[in-house]
Amino acid sequence: MKIKRKIITTKNKYHNLIEKISEIVNKSRSQLARTINTTIVNTYWSIEKYIVEFEQKGKERADYGSELMKAISRELSAKLGKGFSRSNLQNMKLLYLNYPKSQTLSGKLSWSHHCLLLGISDKW
Repeated sequence: MKIKRKIITTKNKYHNLIEKISEIVNKSRSQLARTINTTIVNTYWSIEKYIVEFEQKGKERADYGSELMKAISRELSAKLGKGFSRSNLQNMKLLYLNYPKSQTLSGKLSWSHHCLLLGISDKW
């Protein structure tokens, strides 16, 4: 009887160990995903800040835009890989123009969520 009880107790302790480790890893993964999403959104906001400032050179509106965005998209895609399509740059621009102060961006939303919200034309 003692041996069976010891085996059951050992199995329970082992199961608890696995559960605790799993909980720590899942919590860390979740925190990492939030950090990555926040970093991506802030990076994209900063990219478009530089592009808008370059485009407008202090003016309210740029003299040209679509050709510049195509060129930037082509150059960044060649240099950095995926993520710099013209449409993604346009979304970055919308993000920057709609949230000129990066502090107003939600760190709880992913880039995809921000893009979905930017697509809503109803501006309350």
